Amino acid sequence: MLWTVLLALLLLLLLQTQLSVCLRELRTGGSSFPAYSSSSSSSSSNATQQRLPGAIIIGVRKGGTRALLEMLNLHPDVEVAKAEVHFFNVEEHFRRGLAWYRAQMPFTLPDQLTVEKTPGYFAAPQVPARVWAMNPAVRLLLIVRDPAERLVSDYTQVLHNRLARHKPYQSLEELLIHKGHIDPEYKALQRSLYHLHLARWLEVFPREQIHVVDGDALIRDPFPELRKAERFLDLPPRISPSNFYYNTTKGFYCLLSAGHDKCLDESKGRPHAPLSTRAFKKLCHYFRKPNKLFFEMVGRSFSWC
Repeated sequence: MLWTVLLALLLLLLLQTQLSVCLRELRTGGSSFPAYSSSSSSSSSNATQQRLPGAIIIGVRKGGTRALLEMLNLHPDVEVAKAEVHFFNVEEHFRRGLAWYRAQMPFTLPDQLTVEKTPGYFAAPQVPARVWAMNPAVRLLLIVRDPAERLVSDYTQVLHNRLARHKPYQSLEELLIHKGHIDPEYKALQRSLYHLHLARWLEVFPREQIHVVDGDALIRDPFPELRKAERFLDLPPRISPSNFYYNTTKGFYCLLSAGHDKCLDESKGRPHAPLSTRAFKKLCHYFRKPNKLFFEMVGRSFSWC
């Protein structure tokens, strides 16, 4: 019995000694844990992982979405999805769920912002509610340009793709004009009716959650539009005028970062398909009322035809 008591006292003394050592190390900033445990905790808190986007460039198609994405990617606190994901507007992708969507995103640190862009989102009726269900606080960027010019650019891209595949094609005027009048059923025309598509987004998201970027201004002078986007995204100002230089050969601005330059690919700045002056004037006249409605919705006007 005496031996049992002595053994218990000895164990208690050892525990008190160990506790004293631990307390002393904690006070002096040391650690009684193995080194691998400390580094593991540190790497876990700073580990990169794929996260759902905190901001999405929703459109418009042929409005300058790729340029905007690449320019935002100059910011050290931004990482972008390199390809258009088409998660919310393609049923096959949407059925795969948010885990699949997250897997398409870049690896980021906890304090970095993930940005995705799919211009097809803007005009797809089912998308606003789906985006809201993912994250009601997500920030949305909408880059717009003159809707008549956007339509011609839209047609030019389709024409280029058809020519590359040796497929037949109609001229833009044949598609656009029906019996002397603008054909409202032409898909490229419908994509330029910004007010109709924005109305659907505003049924779900508050106006202050949608930032409108002037695509024509972004091409002429990128920095002011990027500074506005930084503010909207609550990013510290890190992009500067020195990040851009005008490429006289290409006819648009290219990007500079850490001594490396980058220009958008050859499909950007492609010469537009021909359209007669008469047909273009008809198009501009057609867009006057829709444009006015859009200006009222966003609280600003643009210098469009």
